Amino acid sequence: MSTPDPQRPIGGTAWRLQSIFRGSVGNLVEWYDWYVYSAFSLYFAKAFFPSGDLTAQLLNTAAVFAVGFLMRPIGGWLMGLYADRRGRKAALLLSVYLMCGGSLIIALTPSYATIGVAAPALLLLARLLQGLSVGGEYGTSATYLSEMATAQHRGFYSSFQYVTLIMGQLLALAVLILLQRVLLTAEQLDQWGWRIPFVIGAAAALVALLLRRGMSETSAYQRAAQRSAAGTMRRLLQHPRQLATVVGLTMGGTLAFYTYTTYMQKYLVNSAGMSKADATLISASTLFLFMLLQPLVGALSDRIGRRPVLITFGVLGTLLTVPILTALGEVKTPMAAFWLILSALVIVSGYTAINAVVKAELFPTEIRALGVGLPYAVTVSVFGGTAEYIALWFKSIGHESGFYWYVTACIGCSLLVYVTMRDTRQHSMISDD
Repeated sequence: MSTPDPQRPIGGTAWRLQSIFRGSVGNLVEWYDWYVYSAFSLYFAKAFFPSGDLTAQLLNTAAVFAVGFLMRPIGGWLMGLYADRRGRKAALLLSVYLMCGGSLIIALTPSYATIGVAAPALLLLARLLQGLSVGGEYGTSATYLSEMATAQHRGFYSSFQYVTLIMGQLLALAVLILLQRVLLTAEQLDQWGWRIPFVIGAAAALVALLLRRGMSETSAYQRAAQRSAAGTMRRLLQHPRQLATVVGLTMGGTLAFYTYTTYMQKYLVNSAGMSKADATLISASTLFLFMLLQPLVGALSDRIGRRPVLITFGVLGTLLTVPILTALGEVKTPMAAFWLILSALVIVSGYTAINAVVKAELFPTEIRALGVGLPYAVTVSVFGGTAEYIALWFKSIGHESGFYWYVTACIGCSLLVYVTMRDTRQHSMISDD
């Protein structure tokens, strides 16, 4: 493990808030780069996959999106080990470099008409790099924010991971709305305008690097470094119950999150028959309110515990997923779609606002980043990363409602975990550091 800096001040509100801000801004840029792909896939799908109808093209881009998730477990493993051995700060810097490289590749890759099969191959390479980056970012960021927060406000401060995650998604949509409605015509967006957000993402990564270089290392990690308590896979496997808990509590939450965020824009266009512009505006407005909910739910968990909040998500998600998605498929007006999606996202907040802190509280310092990042990344790859593809597959075979029941079943499985797990607010491993 790296040697802690004895000159770095540890403690104090200003120091804590500054470090949380620097880490959160970097997280925002990373997730902007990740979600730009989904936000603009309606426009660049035919540039990389020119044959077939819209559903076929979206299936191809969704497949590449899903393949990018396959790198997330590798990123969670490698970057988790790196963060537990070399420090949270070092790992967070490395993840930004990888994300920046992936965005540049997408921005600069010529279309299929110009270079043939090399175009989708380069798109795939870019998503693999970004998947590696995001796989490492989540576990390390969750660990960093949770370790930086005070025990009595840990749910509140760690919720800013999803605030910045959603803000990154919102910025991707804001860029899309600006290009759609102000700067470019639909034809220009289809031809070359979709490259602009990827250039923006690569440039923003440079700003994130500058901010993260000024971050402080967490005191929990520094104490572990002094003990030379390096994390290993062998140590991680000594905590099978915690690993299973991470998988179980993530399964339904991540699937619900990706269903109502990244996939919803396409669902409104491809199934409900709305225009691209209306679907984008609805997604942006609901996501903005969803973002504001995260600290409120995080603070609530500091008062009543993590488990009641998770159980509320599990119960409501199991009961209401099919009715909400069915109604969305038949929605007639943008306002009706807005309220239905917002209702779903209020429910999902019971997972998103606190899932990072719950996972961090399960593991000791020396394996925390690895313990949070690896099982989470595996679960997100299997369930979150395939959400779009499975939804579109059900639609392509004429049984779209099958996807609604699939989401319901996964949330129900997670509910069983929430009911049987201990409340990590009262049994936090971070408190033992």
